[in-house]
Amino acid sequence: MPSMPALLGLLALLSLAGCAGSGPYQALQVASGLSSQLVCIDTLQSGLPLARSLQQRVLSPGAMHLVGPVLDVQVDVAQRRVRSSLAGLLVSQATLRDGMGCLLQWPGDPAPHTPGLPPLADGQLPDLPSIAGPAVVAPATPALRQALARGFDEGGARPPALNTLAVVVLQHGRVLGEQYAPGVGPATPLLGFSMSKSLTHALAGMLVQQGRLQPDAALPFKAWQTPGDARASITLAQLMRQTSGLALRQDNSGTDPNSRMLFIEHDKAGWALQQPLHKPPGQAWAYTDGHFVLAGRLLRDAAGDSPQALRDLAQRALLGPLGMQGTTLTLDATGTPQAASMFVAPARDWARLGQLYLNDGLAGGRRLLPAGWAHRAATPTLDTGYGEGWWTNARGGERMAAWDLPWGLASAPRDAFFARGFMGQYTVVVPSRGVVIVRMGISSLRGDAIEAVNQLVGEVLAALPE
Repeated sequence: MPSMPALLGLLALLSLAGCAGSGPYQALQVASGLSSQLVCIDTLQSGLPLARSLQQRVLSPGAMHLVGPVLDVQVDVAQRRVRSSLAGLLVSQATLRDGMGCLLQWPGDPAPHTPGLPPLADGQLPDLPSIAGPAVVAPATPALRQALARGFDEGGARPPALNTLAVVVLQHGRVLGEQYAPGVGPATPLLGFSMSKSLTHALAGMLVQQGRLQPDAALPFKAWQTPGDARASITLAQLMRQTSGLALRQDNSGTDPNSRMLFIEHDKAGWALQQPLHKPPGQAWAYTDGHFVLAGRLLRDAAGDSPQALRDLAQRALLGPLGMQGTTLTLDATGTPQAASMFVAPARDWARLGQLYLNDGLAGGRRLLPAGWAHRAATPTLDTGYGEGWWTNARGGERMAAWDLPWGLASAPRDAFFARGFMGQYTVVVPSRGVVIVRMGISSLRGDAIEAVNQLVGEVLAALPE
């Protein structure tokens, strides 16, 4: 039961907000919806304790701690459901569905496109050679053991801020060492946040390889086909390079358009399609999840315009051949992949994705992605350190002015490129060393813990043979 001052404060804020859609009211809606979806993933998919999910995942970022006194989150394991509310108001719900991940819903939302997907057919053997056996792989050398241990070392911080969950190190396609937090292991699916964008790039490459998509062709969205609509020239490559020019501002304040799209809107891609241009396509870089929400709709449509068609195709042509058996492509209520931030996979599956890019799209001699697709991912966009769905290391530790954070990893070679997700999710590919490093956690350190991860990557590379 919330305290009376906290309850009165929330009611006053709702009163000031006046109506749904205004800034403070939207921020409170986002807080409820975010809580439901993230706790659903953490507790029902990853098996993490509710207290850990609330304290580290939900209440630590930004101003979320302000709603702590009035936030109520209930987990119903039997019904596979999480409900969140703020002082009994703004009730949201997330439900874990078979093969589709956690679906966030609000009262009055239309019924979902489908309640779940049938189990995948058994028997598909991976083309990518096994990266490890089922047991945790002990670090191959004392130096690597020390490097991994330091990746979990909080340095006495209380409360802990690094909160590393998993580190996996591959070299030449085999795990040389890995370490996990208590309760986490090689098969534990973990939220990738924006590493989902890099997996989306692979899914797009799969469809390009099959001739179903052209990355540099104008997008066929009907909403943009009115004569004179400049959005009709936007390409898939511009979405994945974050240069569409669409007005999809993201600052993660809860009041921004991107937050509304992710945690309030029923049809996320449909909402993004309605947004106007802010700048001409291709001329400016602006990071936003909205680009990959739209890419997710394009993938669904190209695969057969149904969630099952996309899931089955992805399994046959990408996930299955890689051995990514623990990966869930989370879908929204319309059956569209939440391709910007909500894909869930074990650390080893993220490592398998990195190995595919290290191999330029080949798995066991079979081409899953077009030749040069990894080069596209690692080629910088305009004057940034961002590539196509992946971050590049072309600018190393040089700091970006807008965020006052490093573009890349100063401790890694310049040929490295990496998937990067909120709260410290990283899949680092180092072609010159034949290395893939995955780090996952629930970090409250600024900038997705990039400076701590930079240190980890440097120490791991120093511990590996050339």
